[in-house]
Amino acid sequence: MTLDAFLSDPASRFATVAMTDTNGLLRGQMVSARSLAGIAKNGMGMSPVTLALDPTDVVLNVPGVSDDTSDFHDDPLTVDPSTVRRLPWSKPGHDLLVLSNYSGASAELCPRSILRRVLERANAAGFVPRYGLELEYTLFDETPESAREKGYRNLKTATPHKSHDLVLYQVQQTEWYEAVAEMCEPLGIDIAKMHEEIGGGFLEACIAAGTGLEPADQLILLKNFLRALALRQGKCITYMPRWTEDADSQSIHVHVSLTGTDGKSVFHDPSQKNSVSPLFRNFIGGLQRYIGDMTLVFQPTVNSYRRFAPGTFAPPGLTWGYENRTTCFRIVGHDAGSLRVENRLPGADTNPYLTVAATVAAGIAGIIEGIEPEPEVAGNGYAQAGEGPDFARSMPEAIERLRGSAFARDWLGNRFVDAFATSRQSQFDEFRKKVPDVELQRFFDLG
Repeated sequence: MTLDAFLSDPASRFATVAMTDTNGLLRGQMVSARSLAGIAKNGMGMSPVTLALDPTDVVLNVPGVSDDTSDFHDDPLTVDPSTVRRLPWSKPGHDLLVLSNYSGASAELCPRSILRRVLERANAAGFVPRYGLELEYTLFDETPESAREKGYRNLKTATPHKSHDLVLYQVQQTEWYEAVAEMCEPLGIDIAKMHEEIGGGFLEACIAAGTGLEPADQLILLKNFLRALALRQGKCITYMPRWTEDADSQSIHVHVSLTGTDGKSVFHDPSQKNSVSPLFRNFIGGLQRYIGDMTLVFQPTVNSYRRFAPGTFAPPGLTWGYENRTTCFRIVGHDAGSLRVENRLPGADTNPYLTVAATVAAGIAGIIEGIEPEPEVAGNGYAQAGEGPDFARSMPEAIERLRGSAFARDWLGNRFVDAFATSRQSQFDEFRKKVPDVELQRFFDLG
């Protein structure tokens, strides 16, 4: 289905125009087919305060958007006709979904617009990024209401045991896997694989590699509609990087390869060790030099930093290695068509547009600047932790590093850096006032 076909069909009634907020949540409106015709030409108004909201609509502080100077005006959303797809459970004539992004001044804060600018800058440098994404999540045999009633403790996960790649549990959950696959077809989500992960109810779904905005668009849709599917089945899911101290951490892994404008891989050189070209080494060097200053993009919430507690299978530092999952930047593949780097730093709560933008920006800068990486890690990277470049280990450190990063300001924009850092500071300040249950249990009586 195309936008023009929907608009010309007399049976068309309503469509949903959606944009992506800073948290990766789709927000939008159902509009009549008649209204959509005008929106397709002139855009649709939405307040940029949408970009200052936490997931439960707590308004975070963003200068000029949600502070004392804000008038809560609308800015235009520009519809992208190439993103048209169908809603999986809606009736014909009501099932068109089209994505949009802010134009004008608010484009400086809009995650989808930021990724578009980074990809255009990479193209201008002579490179075409190709990327795929892996999403980890936990599925519960709980409704959101039952989880709240339990205080989010002692929740029943969809499967009881750690079960990485266990076919038994995959078969047990056939209805879930098949429902996900069926849901993805009308949404145009190209699922490459799904499997059990390292925890009860812990699952992974992988988006096939592609170029442009499409793979990130697909992961945004997958994150949102997986949750909708669970709700429709009387279940719930979470993308919290660490939802309980008994579970391993949850992440989004980004796989990136690079071609020239001629379509040939610039990462592959069979004359080099593991076929890693000098430009690929520079890409890794850029990741090591610049990713740490953008930790806040990859770890955007107060919960994100619990992912790096001792004993979790999270990166030990900004290390790299060939086929080495104990490093942050894992080189994968053996030939020109498969050789790529996997960025294992992002948490599952990250915004895919921003995560891809920051990863691509750091790597391309490494090539442009000819940055050589630190020595490759051989063996267990956890046993060698503490050496070399590192990412921020706390939210305050991440906020300060992003604020002070000339690189992030250059590639992601001054306004985004200031707005994102300020909004995360307000989130951190809010949670700093809270008294966790574990502190009461530990110190109330005898502390």
